Amino acid sequence: MSIEEEKKTESFAENVVAVSNDDDDFRLLTAEAREEGERALVRKLDRRLMPTAVVIYILNYIDRVAVTAARLQGLEQDLGLTTVQYESILAILYVTYCPAQIPSNMILSYISRPSLYIGACVVGWGLTSAMTGVTTNFAGIMACRVFIGLPEAAFYPGIMYLLSRWYTRKELAVRSAWFYCGLLISNAFGSLIAAGILAKMQGVLGLAAWRWLFYIEGAITMFFGFLTMWLLPDFPHNTRWLNAAERRLGQVRLAEDAGEADKDADNLTIYDGLWQAIKDPKTIIFMFMSCSQLLGLSYINFFPTLTQTLGFNTTVTFLMAAPPWVFASACCVLNAWHADRSGERFFHIASWWWVVILGYIISLCTMATGGRYFSLFLMTTGYCGFALTLTWVANAIPRPPAKRSVAMGLVNGFGNLGNMMGSYVWTASWGPEYHQSMIIALCSLVLATALGFLMRWILIRENEHMDKIEKKLMEGSGRERIEEAARLEGITFEEAVKRRKGFRYLY
Repeated sequence: MSIEEEKKTESFAENVVAVSNDDDDFRLLTAEAREEGERALVRKLDRRLMPTAVVIYILNYIDRVAVTAARLQGLEQDLGLTTVQYESILAILYVTYCPAQIPSNMILSYISRPSLYIGACVVGWGLTSAMTGVTTNFAGIMACRVFIGLPEAAFYPGIMYLLSRWYTRKELAVRSAWFYCGLLISNAFGSLIAAGILAKMQGVLGLAAWRWLFYIEGAITMFFGFLTMWLLPDFPHNTRWLNAAERRLGQVRLAEDAGEADKDADNLTIYDGLWQAIKDPKTIIFMFMSCSQLLGLSYINFFPTLTQTLGFNTTVTFLMAAPPWVFASACCVLNAWHADRSGERFFHIASWWWVVILGYIISLCTMATGGRYFSLFLMTTGYCGFALTLTWVANAIPRPPAKRSVAMGLVNGFGNLGNMMGSYVWTASWGPEYHQSMIIALCSLVLATALGFLMRWILIRENEHMDKIEKKLMEGSGRERIEEAARLEGITFEEAVKRRKGFRYLY
């Protein structure tokens, strides 16, 4: 580590939250221990935070979309639901899920123990999911769907915010993708789990198999929710299963990554964060981009139904629904890995929307089993792009944390209105071709692409503006100081300038 970098680290260390008064706090910030200490910290997080987040996400989406699997085994008939009522129980979840994400992330940026908050929410939605199994009419299942959206709202934007409090910009994309693989895997293996339950539990204790589906999945979620309270970290300054030196290192490396400490000003309230996020035009653009994107990808809530149009029985339909999501999971991780390596964001997100558009075009042109099944593989890859959306938000709206937290809640909450609208786009009366549905979804992805291009242009312009400011600072006496630092460190002037270059947006 150079003299300049050591001084930079010391300045950031002065701004982090004190974890103790022991000089041992700083042992991982020395030149000799820093690199190995940072690798060890990231490995520890990867072993504990990431698997926990992935498993919860698997349970989250299995619980949420269990109703689509139950539909194929008599839920509509047993509860006496009409087509419009079934579409309404899908859509009603987003009435609470979308708006609740904003206050939830405001709370998350304010409290000190996110592990307890998120864990309690996991238990809450597991209980509500299990209660769905006892419903006997439309009103009962509607009530369950309304209330399951409240605790679920805390999870996805909450975990993404938590990841942004631990991982640097160059680490965040691939971790976000691993986390999002939970959703993709849940679509694959959730269907297989549902197939097993629905095939073997019919009539057990006199209950329909679809009721057992909710009981079993809800109970598993509740159990893991209590484990989550112990497994998840809190924030870098107060995580219980890290020592003082690791906690200080966790704060310093995030501060260095952004050029300032990753903490809110003492006088900044959660309402200030909300106002700052709303005033930033980048937040608004991301909100509409996310909404258009999720409307274009809203087939996800009807994936078993789309697979059933291939003409096979229920068990085979569930089995055939799995491979496309396994393929999407692999693409998601590889895409995020390359995004982290390259630092590029827009094309790593939008190019997958274009693959989905190709899938829609194929489905619009043929009803042949092979062509339709191939198009399902293409359609699932769209979520490789969505997996990086909140990562891009965190990169583009990095500080202060209260603003970043609210912005992520706004983008994901407003974005999921696309899923709510999609509940009525994929109407059964347009099946089995669903041509109208696909045209609407295709147009939505075109709009998302245009908004993404706009965001990319804005970030490029802001980076150019920062370049001009830094160039002015490097003239006259500023240049002399850089030349002197380069001479002392034994490096070229160009290398010294590169080291002094401040924060830049990833686009």
